[in-house]
Amino acid sequence: MSNRPTFNVATALTWFRIAAIPAVAAVFYMPGEWSRPLSCLIFSIAGFTDLLDGYLARRLGQTSKFGAFLDPVADKLMVAISLVIVVEADTGRTPLVALIAAIIIGREIAVSALREWMAEIGARARVAVSPIGKAKTTMQMIGLGCMLYRHDLWGIPVYQVGFGLLIVAAAITLWSMLDYIRAAWPELTEREPVS
Repeated sequence: MSNRPTFNVATALTWFRIAAIPAVAAVFYMPGEWSRPLSCLIFSIAGFTDLLDGYLARRLGQTSKFGAFLDPVADKLMVAISLVIVVEADTGRTPLVALIAAIIIGREIAVSALREWMAEIGARARVAVSPIGKAKTTMQMIGLGCMLYRHDLWGIPVYQVGFGLLIVAAAITLWSMLDYIRAAWPELTEREPVS
């Protein structure tokens, strides 16, 4: 793994994902029936790069500490900003949409703080990204894409399908957070030595 923040195909895809975030928001709020489907398309392409950049980094030997830092930042920004958009655009003003958004964003803040603290005490590996976390991100991306699309498609209530997936993602989010807390619990409950 390289220490220098090199510019390569994998990091270029991650930067593209970050650059797509304001594009998703801008297109979503444009007038016209095409705006929300196009916003969903941009979001979906950006979400697909999340799978692609990690694969290419490993395949092409382009893994780096900078890439390992930037990738989750891009994911969290995409999810958080898209959640804010769907909450604001929720025509039914469903409190559950806001609650789900609060759970997901709150979990990201809590786990990021936990990982930072664990890194400070040299136990970062105990709260490394797990397969549960990857499943959670995938579910969030698909659910949010459906909610951004918003229109029914071939008789399928796409928004409701996306909302259902987001509820599942929120449950996985809480589960994975509890899993991280359980892994860190011995350090969290360790008594400070008396000086």
